[in-house]
Amino acid sequence: MTSRPPELRLGPPLRFATELVAWVATPWALWSHSVVLAIVSVVVLIGLPAVFSTPGDKAHVVIPVPGWATIALVLLQFAAAVASSWAAWHPVAGAVVVVLVAAAVVTEAPRWRWLLTVGPAR
Repeated sequence: MTSRPPELRLGPPLRFATELVAWVATPWALWSHSVVLAIVSVVVLIGLPAVFSTPGDKAHVVIPVPGWATIALVLLQFAAAVASSWAAWHPVAGAVVVVLVAAAVVTEAPRWRWLLTVGPAR
């Protein structure tokens, strides 16, 4: 079992760009339906990964979770970015976000493999 995450160059910037898209597009897409839901979406998309993280993956862990939970939170961000960009913006922007998410998935694969080796949170 590897105790440290793999060194990645493109994964973190692509993941962050995708998170930014999710943080902007999701409330944008929800605002016309429900202002409360739009605000809750931002709290969920930013708050959950800030509070729940896998030891060794971040320097500061508030509530430790196993690696699969961190992967699930990232996939939530990716799904929100894709769905919300298509709902809120021009289809060309939605297509660009799909390409961004696909690239992020490919570059995140080594980190995800490592996260799956991290046992239950202690």
